Amino acid sequence: MGTKGGNGVSVSFLITTLLVAMVSLCFPLETTAEYHYSSPPPPKKSPPPLSPPYHYKSPPPPPPKKSPLPPSHPYHYKSPPPPPPPVYKSPPPPPPKKSPPPPSPPYHYKSPPPPPVHKSPLPPPPKEPYKYKSPPPPPKEPYKSPPPPPTEPYKYKSPPPPPKESYKYKSPPPPHHY
Repeated sequence: MGTKGGNGVSVSFLITTLLVAMVSLCFPLETTAEYHYSSPPPPKKSPPPLSPPYHYKSPPPPPPKKSPLPPSHPYHYKSPPPPPPPVYKSPPPPPPKKSPPPPSPPYHYKSPPPPPVHKSPLPPPPKEPYKYKSPPPPPKEPYKSPPPPPTEPYKYKSPPPPPKESYKYKSPPPPHHY
């Protein structure tokens, strides 16, 4: 296990520093518990020294592959060149006249124009009163109740009581004084 100079020392120092930090973080959790020792706590054991990590001897990575270079010039076909354009032996056409073109007439539509927009619908014609085919029923007269019969005085079925007589004194009248 070979360490290369100061590199192995710095790695082992870093690992021991991390272990000490982890152990110190774990202890406050135990000391916050609510139990008390009857005897002093046991002495702290220091962790055994760690050996430097083993470095495997792996083969070196393969060298990066170089991509092939692009072709320096495009490929030219060996076909014969196209024939030159034919030369016409006819006389050249006359130069065009620079007269202004005639004004084009306005375009006329072949379809009929759209119908005019209605402003508002016409009111419906007044309805005539409905005419019955049979004669109309007679008009209703207001209901008149028959007059009540005249009330006659009540007649007793038994004979009437005798008329009351005027009270007559049983004693003789007092004498008159002249």
